Amino acid sequence: MPLHPQIHDFLERINGVADHVSSDQMTIEHLRHYFTLTWVTEHVEPVKQVQNIEIPGPESEIPMRVYTPEGEGPFPALVYYHGGGFVLGGLNSHDSICRLLANAASCVVVSVDYRLAPEHKFPAAVDDAFAALNWVAHHAAELNVNPLQIAIGGDSAGGNLSAVMAIKATAQGNPSIMFQLLIYPAVTTNMKFEFPSMSENADGYLLTRESILWFYRQYLSNEEDASHPYSSPLLYQDLSNLPPAMIITAEYDPLRDEGKAYAERLQAAGVSVNYKCYEGMIHQFFNLAHEVDAAKMAIQDAACALKDAFTAKGND
Repeated sequence: MPLHPQIHDFLERINGVADHVSSDQMTIEHLRHYFTLTWVTEHVEPVKQVQNIEIPGPESEIPMRVYTPEGEGPFPALVYYHGGGFVLGGLNSHDSICRLLANAASCVVVSVDYRLAPEHKFPAAVDDAFAALNWVAHHAAELNVNPLQIAIGGDSAGGNLSAVMAIKATAQGNPSIMFQLLIYPAVTTNMKFEFPSMSENADGYLLTRESILWFYRQYLSNEEDASHPYSSPLLYQDLSNLPPAMIITAEYDPLRDEGKAYAERLQAAGVSVNYKCYEGMIHQFFNLAHEVDAAKMAIQDAACALKDAFTAKGND
């Protein structure tokens, strides 16, 4: 399918802005500023309650944002990890996604502001992500959350962390995770896997192959890190007994084929997987739900998958 017209318009607008940014501004801090500026929108859904909190982390406090929908509860919960290549992003860049998912899935969404590279290399983000997940499980009552209905999810780098959380929690036997929502996940930081989509979509669709390589250089300390299953969950040997998953990819995304490969590996291991590739879409398209109809529909699809999983668990 051709690039979606609304995505085409978005890319033209973004490229026009990039043309006016001088190269001497491209520090990490400037990149973080422009990334957040790109994805923050005034078109956000109201949520019954939004609360910023901080919890103890492995080395420092972890900021989190808790979105509570209308209703009495206790609610199911989605612990959400934002994308941004392990270098960019935070609570504000993914605020609109979390609001939409909280309302549409009728669940509490806990967005996690994990430590970023290159200041904090692998496995700092993994350690923060797991600390946050454990905190939610142990403080479910405070959050008005059912501890038996906790799902994990995230996009891009956050999809990587979500997959790792499912593996880590299953291996350790806790906390109990009942669903994983992986949105165009980066499931391997080992670039020896040259999936076709990495060359087909190497340039021109927002996320490029060159930028992916740059992100991984910031995140990892050495080549050995790229083969660790907590940075490359696609390489984890035993994917059986993991929670059911929904894996979403985008047609014009360099990461498309590795997301599909992970879905196939999960299915081969006996894990229930709902895999869907959205035609005409690019990486990061979930952030465009306020202006791209297909993106809003994709978020609704993800919310329906969450609700179905929560309902199934509630009926156990």
